[in-house]
Amino acid sequence: MHRLVVTGLNHSTAPLAVREKLSFSPDRRAAALTAFTAQWPGAEAVLLSTCNRTELYVARAVHDHPRSDEMAAFLAAFQGLAPADVARYFYHKEDRSAVEHLFAVAASLDSMVLGETQILGQVRDAYEAASAAGCARAALSPLFQRAIAAAREVMNTTALAEGRVSIASVAVQYAQRIFDTFADKTVLSIGAGKMGTLVLRHFRELNPGTLIICNRDLHKAQALAARFGGRAEALSDLRRCLVLADVVISSTGSDEPIITRELFSGILHQRRYRPIFIIDIALPRDVEPEVGEIENVYLYNIDDLQRVVSQTHSQRATAVEQARSILARHVEDFAVWSRTRQIGPFIESLYRFYHAIAAREADRTLNKLSADEQTNRQQLLDMARRIVNKILHGPVQRLRNADALTPSGAQYLAAMQSLLAPEDPSDQPPRNNAPAADSPQHAEDESRET
Repeated sequence: MHRLVVTGLNHSTAPLAVREKLSFSPDRRAAALTAFTAQWPGAEAVLLSTCNRTELYVARAVHDHPRSDEMAAFLAAFQGLAPADVARYFYHKEDRSAVEHLFAVAASLDSMVLGETQILGQVRDAYEAASAAGCARAALSPLFQRAIAAAREVMNTTALAEGRVSIASVAVQYAQRIFDTFADKTVLSIGAGKMGTLVLRHFRELNPGTLIICNRDLHKAQALAARFGGRAEALSDLRRCLVLADVVISSTGSDEPIITRELFSGILHQRRYRPIFIIDIALPRDVEPEVGEIENVYLYNIDDLQRVVSQTHSQRATAVEQARSILARHVEDFAVWSRTRQIGPFIESLYRFYHAIAAREADRTLNKLSADEQTNRQQLLDMARRIVNKILHGPVQRLRNADALTPSGAQYLAAMQSLLAPEDPSDQPPRNNAPAADSPQHAEDESRET
């Protein structure tokens, strides 16, 4: 039986300076999964890393490793951090709590921006990457598939996703609080990935005077410029673009800041010290925090968006309750499915094993009797089977009622497997010795007879 464990940190538990150090690019994620498998080959793992969270989901045997503290230490050490320095930022959830957490994350209920749709795609990408690496198998694959299905139902049947509720859209709304109009403004978007594309889509509706798309891959910048009516520039021309810009939205995947205090201080005179509004929605950050100390530079990062997000939360209270109800139903469905999958085969093998023992011992006794004394052979076999059924009935019923997604349920199954199951498959009696009517349901019916 598997235990489900999640260890992670997010925008609620860790500041941006910590989150960016524990952010995993796709390449780093793949390398981390490889290292995880090498260290714990029997466990399954999915690593989710976004601008607001890094979480490691693990399925392992009940008394196996890694423990949650080992998972946190693994993430920290892999990114070159001392585990003790960041341990306080991590949260740990197990079994049903871990399932509930994943479902809430996929449905954006745990996001900085309620109803944002990007997180569902990010959860799916994380699962698919783990599956391709052979890290998500019999335990985590059905869990993530059901979480994705539940999140889709939330998005399709509630008002949670209505309106502008992505990180990108909130960034644009923040800019609108600074400028009344964009008709005479030059907007510079740095980055041509998914987030940059979302930003461009929202800014196009504001009809900026000039829209510049700056990217390391000029061909991608040109494609977006043609799509959104802007001008493409290579990242090597970033300095010149910053001289022209009034608004900067930066969302690259760079490991190091691309806008430094030194760079920006060097263009102040060319800019004639005009005010500039910069939103850095990248993780790790694209803009050195010290840039915000320069006069007439208004720098905002992901955590600053919380001011707008708090309004979103209060306005969506009804949709949130509807979403939680949907997720609760899906979590319970998964718990029932998990209990059936993990407990059913064990119960069936348990009855089969002990029925076979009873039949074998009854045969031994009957073989010692004369032909006349064996006239009640079937009655003796039936009696032996009923004794087994009555002995197993109580433990089996408690096992059926146990929640497979709780520590007590997992421990109860492990205890029954340890105490009642054969230690070696070769110890099992031949299956053809078992009586025909040996199904668990038939056994439970008989055990209730008086």
